[in-house]
Amino acid sequence: MSYKNILFEIKNKIVYITINRPDKLNALNSETFTELHDAFTKANEDIGVVGVILTGSGEKAFVAGADITELAVQTPVTAKEFALRSEVVLCYIERMSKPVIAAVNGFALGGGCELTMACHMRVASENAKFGQPEVNLGLIAGNGGTQRLPRLVGKGRAIELLCTGDMISAEEAYRIGLANKITKKEELISTCEKILSTIASKAPVAVKLTLEAVQSGMEMTLAEGLNFEANLFGLVFSTDDMKEGTKAFIEKRKAEFKGK
Repeated sequence: MSYKNILFEIKNKIVYITINRPDKLNALNSETFTELHDAFTKANEDIGVVGVILTGSGEKAFVAGADITELAVQTPVTAKEFALRSEVVLCYIERMSKPVIAAVNGFALGGGCELTMACHMRVASENAKFGQPEVNLGLIAGNGGTQRLPRLVGKGRAIELLCTGDMISAEEAYRIGLANKITKKEELISTCEKILSTIASKAPVAVKLTLEAVQSGMEMTLAEGLNFEANLFGLVFSTDDMKEGTKAFIEKRKAEFKGK
């Protein structure tokens, strides 16, 4: 499909997806969610792609929230349908078999913060701001904020952010575990590229199964998660990459992984 609200580029085996509504501070609407779903599906199904960097266009915002003009006219029924449709997109991102990094280049508020939390990692520029300000509008988080935020930062901190609507700095986001790294604004994308380059040098099947183990295990009891991990651990012993990796270690050389 052709994109109106996002930019899509593949360079050096990395997919760059940029939400491109700078006049709206990259606010999310239904059309943007549809385009994101299509773009991430393309990235996930392309065997040559090693990972995805998601960011926003302009100087101010990653995504400053949902498009309020669209939200303001929703009914109880259509609002629930909007939340469920958009959550399909976020869950798809979350379950990607390739690492996804949110390059947070400014405001990540409301739906924007929720979008970053669906990504596997969050790298923030020094000017980034995070927050769930929905209570200021008489709303609650509707794209997973009440569920993903406690899992990332703990229940107490999540409730504080969700119920006060306060914005926090990149430094505070890093301190509480919401951001993985903080960089200078001009180094944001290159920092994300470096992380993906490091991951790309590892065994592709092992990376894929690690992502699956973490994501699926978060939804299980500890006992169930440990059993699931053991199953995947056994499965990886059937791969050529495992044989190559252990052989290279014994022979004191760099492994040459084939993704098989």
